[in-house]
Amino acid sequence: MNEPEPVSGKWLEPGTNNAQLVYILYFVSFAIGITVLVGLIMAYLNRGRAGENIDTHYTWLIRTFWIGLLYGAISFVLAFVLIGFLMMLAVVVWIVIRLVKGLQLLGRGEPIPDTQTWLF
Repeated sequence: MNEPEPVSGKWLEPGTNNAQLVYILYFVSFAIGITVLVGLIMAYLNRGRAGENIDTHYTWLIRTFWIGLLYGAISFVLAFVLIGFLMMLAVVVWIVIRLVKGLQLLGRGEPIPDTQTWLF
């Protein structure tokens, strides 16, 4: 008798489903912060294994984390002179825009056009 393939197999293997899971983990991190680290590790582990199209999404996600962390740290330092609180809001909006854009492109099966941009 053949055993059914585990459902989680598709989500953990490099590819579209896994990249989608990483995007979801990034979104969930706004409520449960640690999930972004899980997503980051998954992106690092699967980049280079899923084909050029999906690899652009992994690179996009990795850069979103590190650039967002940098912007967040700058915002934190500037919070002592009050402008940082506005910057923190801008960083959250920036992250959400990047995640939504990436998720839309992934859903259409398209690569990220410019993974090296610091904007959107």
